[in-house]
Amino acid sequence: MLRINLNDNGQHLIFAPLTLTRPVGSLRIGIMTNEERWKFLCPDCTLGFTTENYLQTKYPSLNDAIEVNACILPSTELAQEVINLAQNEILLCNNIWVAKRGNGDIIKNLPLEDIIHIEKRWDLFVKNDEAIKHDYNLLTKNRVSQKLSESNRLIGSEDNLFIEEGASIEGAILNTNFGPLYVGKYAEIMEGTVIRGPLALCDHAVLKLSTKIYGATTIGPYCKVGGEVNNVVFQAYSNKGHDGFLGNSVVGEWCNLGADTNTSNLKNNYGNVSVYCYKSTQEIETNTQFMGLTMGDHSKCGINTMFNTGTVVGVSCNIFGGDFPDKYIQSFSWGGKELTAFKFDKAIEYANNMMNRRGLSLSNEEVEILAFIHARNH
Repeated sequence: MLRINLNDNGQHLIFAPLTLTRPVGSLRIGIMTNEERWKFLCPDCTLGFTTENYLQTKYPSLNDAIEVNACILPSTELAQEVINLAQNEILLCNNIWVAKRGNGDIIKNLPLEDIIHIEKRWDLFVKNDEAIKHDYNLLTKNRVSQKLSESNRLIGSEDNLFIEEGASIEGAILNTNFGPLYVGKYAEIMEGTVIRGPLALCDHAVLKLSTKIYGATTIGPYCKVGGEVNNVVFQAYSNKGHDGFLGNSVVGEWCNLGADTNTSNLKNNYGNVSVYCYKSTQEIETNTQFMGLTMGDHSKCGINTMFNTGTVVGVSCNIFGGDFPDKYIQSFSWGGKELTAFKFDKAIEYANNMMNRRGLSLSNEEVEILAFIHARNH
C-alpha cells in the first residue's frame, strides 16, 4: 500500500490564519484540496500529513511514507512520477522539490512547465483561475454532464459547463466564455443568479437568489453565498447569505458574514496592498493591487460590517460595530474598533451552535487545536 505524507514544507505560518486549524494540504483552491486531489489521482494510497505538532492529533503523519510538497497541485503526470519514485530519490520540478522517498540523495528532474505552486496566502485567489481549470479537466474527463434546465440562459460553450448528479439550477445566466463552471453534487443555483466563470460550486453549496459571481471563485462544500462576489475562495461550511460585496478574498470554514458586509479590495490610491504576516508578525508588502479579506475558521461578523483593504481576521473572532475594525484582528477577539478577548468557553459554545444546525459539533481534537491557538494568543 502506497503511503504519502502531505508536507507543509515549513509554510504553516505563511498561509495562516487559514492553516492555524489545518495543514497546508487541506487548503481548498480550485475545486479541491490537495488531500482530495491525491485521493482522486491515487485512490489506493493512504494519506498523512507532515505538519505542526499541535495539529497532528487530527492530522497524523505516516511512517515510511513518500513526503510530498503540499504547496504543489498534482496533475496526473506528476502523480505518476511520485508513485514511481525509487528509494532515496527526490523529485524536482523547476528547481522546486515535489516529492522525496527515503533520504532523497538521488535527484530526479521533471521538466514540467505548468505546475501550480502556491507560495503565499493570497495565491489561493490569485491562482484560483488556473486551479479551477486544472481541477475541472481532472474531474470531468471522459464524463457526461447532467443536462441544463431550459429555464436558464447559457452564454458560451456547453463544454465548459459540468453539472453533477442532484444539482439544481433554475432561472440563471451562466457565462462560460471566460472559464468553466463546475456545479457539484446536490449544489443549488437559485433564480436570478448571474455567473461569469470560472466557478467551482462544490457539493451541497448554494448560491442564493440573484447572486452575482465574477470569475475565479470557489464556493466550498455546504457554503451558502449571496450578494456580489469576485475572485473569492470559500473553504467549506461558511455563509455569506445576503447582499454586500466581497472580492479577492479567502474565507475559512464555519464563518458567517452578516447582511450587507462589505470588503474593500482596492486602495483609494490604486497602490499595492500591505497585509499582516503571521511569520514575520508584522505588515508586509504584497506586490498585489487587489486584496480583500482573509478570515480564519469559526470567525463571524455582524450586519453592515466594513473591512478595509487587506484585512486579516484570525480564528474564532466575533466582529461587529459601525467603524472599520483594524486591518489585523488576532484570534479569539470580540468587538469592533475596540476589541476584547473572546472567552474560550463562549467561543466553543458559539462554534457548536453554528455546527449543530448542520448536525455536527466540534470533535475533541478540534477543541484541543482551538485551545492551543487561544493559549498562544491570550
